[in-house]
Amino acid sequence: MGASFSSIKDTTLLYLGPHKTVRVLMIGLEYSGKTTILYQLKLGEVVGTIPTTGYNVESLDYKKTEFVTWDLGGQDRLRAIRHHYYRNTQALICVVDAGDRYRIQEAKDRIDDVLSSEELVGVPLLVLANKQDLPSKVPLSELTQRLGLFTLRGRNWHIQRCCALSRDGLLEGLDWLAAEVTK
Repeated sequence: MGASFSSIKDTTLLYLGPHKTVRVLMIGLEYSGKTTILYQLKLGEVVGTIPTTGYNVESLDYKKTEFVTWDLGGQDRLRAIRHHYYRNTQALICVVDAGDRYRIQEAKDRIDDVLSSEELVGVPLLVLANKQDLPSKVPLSELTQRLGLFTLRGRNWHIQRCCALSRDGLLEGLDWLAAEVTK
């Protein structure tokens, strides 16, 4: 009986206190790992994915914050409709394939394009430098420079090493995002 009460009490404590809902937009090039990250955070496991041709939306509860996360397909042909998802976005996650040094400029261009929207002015940006398990990964300092993150003005940002397959670094990124959106 004591164990049952304890687990009920612990579960109840998770829901006491302020609970904030935050709309998050997850962007990145195709094959960067957006959907894998989304379901690692949601389910705690790697699920088989195919390239997202529209969007996936999932609710992630983390540290008294509900992140309603919109994972937008990364194909360039979706660029024309991407802006429809910007309204009321409170946080951005950009997933970058740190193992593909040849597409970093393309990733920078995507970030710049999204950040140029008036609807996203001042919205905090979390960059997840994914695929840190690959030997070809670009060092974080080089990636930060090539993405032009130091030139961003009027926006808080953070870059986090991660590996979608092992979950390494994902919760640290969410820690930063949760702190940003509850300021």
